[in-house]
Amino acid sequence: MSHKQLSSKERIVLEKLFSSKLRQKEIAEILNRPESTISKELARNKGKNGKYSVKIAKKKLKKRRTKANQKFKKLCSKSSLKQYVIRKLKKYWSPQQIAAKLSQKGLKLCHETIYQFVYNERSDLKKYLRGKKGKYRRRHGTVDREKYREEAKKRRIDTRPKIVEKRARIGDWEGDTVRGGDKKSALLTHVDRKSGYLLANRLERALAEKVRTTTIAEFSKLSKKKLCTITYDNGSEFSEHETTGIWLKTAIYFAYPYHSWERGTNENTNGLLRQFFPKGTDFTKITDFDLQKVVKLINNRPRKRLNYHTPQEVFSGKVAIRSRI
Repeated sequence: MSHKQLSSKERIVLEKLFSSKLRQKEIAEILNRPESTISKELARNKGKNGKYSVKIAKKKLKKRRTKANQKFKKLCSKSSLKQYVIRKLKKYWSPQQIAAKLSQKGLKLCHETIYQFVYNERSDLKKYLRGKKGKYRRRHGTVDREKYREEAKKRRIDTRPKIVEKRARIGDWEGDTVRGGDKKSALLTHVDRKSGYLLANRLERALAEKVRTTTIAEFSKLSKKKLCTITYDNGSEFSEHETTGIWLKTAIYFAYPYHSWERGTNENTNGLLRQFFPKGTDFTKITDFDLQKVVKLINNRPRKRLNYHTPQEVFSGKVAIRSRI
C-alpha cells in the first residue's frame, strides 16, 4: 500500500499534539491518518532530544530528497549505467528486472529511479514498458475520493450533544460567511445559539487560512466557558476546521449540505446584517469600525425570544432566561 506523507499543515498540528504528550493512536484519530503514518513520521523526523519539530522535519525531508535526486542523476549523465538501462528497456525488460540484475552485479539502482528517468527524461521509452501509460496511476485516489475523505473527517450536526439543541447554555455557536458583491470579500459571522450574541469580522478574501486565523483570534478573547461547540455550513472556507478545533480546544460540527435551517440562528442574524449591508455590498469598502458599530446595534436590540432582553444582556449574564428551542 502506498504511503502518503503528511502535509505542512498536518506537521504543524502533529508538533503541537506530540508536545502535549498525546498517544500516537489519539494523534492519528485527530488527523484522520493511519497510526502507521504517524509512527513513520515520528521515527523519521524526531530530533536527537526525542522531540518533534516541524523545522527539523523539513530539514530531514529536504536531505532525503537531495539524496534521492543524486540517485536519479546516475541516469542523467552519459554513463555506461545509463546506456545499459536503455538497452535493457528496449529489450522489454521491466525496471524491476533491470534493478534486480544490476543488484546481482553489485550495483544499486532503485526501479523507481528508472521509472522516473523514463517518464521525465526519455518519454520515447514508455512504449517498451508493459503498462504503456503516459503517467503514473494516481496513488492517492481520484479528486472525488479525496473529497469523500475530507467529508468523512467532518462531525455532523446530528452527533452534537443534546444540550446544544436545547439552547440551555452560553457557548454553542453557529458560523457562516456573508459574501460581498465582489464575490471575494465577506463577513465572517458567529452567533451564540442561546443569547443570539453576534461576533462579526471583515475578510477581504474569504480563504480558509484567513477564516482559521480570524476565528482563533476572535474566540481567544472570550472566556473558555463561553466556547463549547461551533457549527458551520459546508463552505470551503471552513476546510481548516481541524486545526481551528485543536487550537481552540472545542468541537466543530457541520450541518448537512443544503440544510440551512439547521443553523437557523446564524441564518436569521445574517439577515439582520443585510439590513445594513444589502446584497451586492463590497466589504472591502467598509471599515472595521463601520462593521462593529452595526454589530453593537444588533447585540443591544431587544429580542422577543429573549423576553425582550438584549443578546448582550443574556450573553454577559446580567439576566437569566429559560432555554427555548
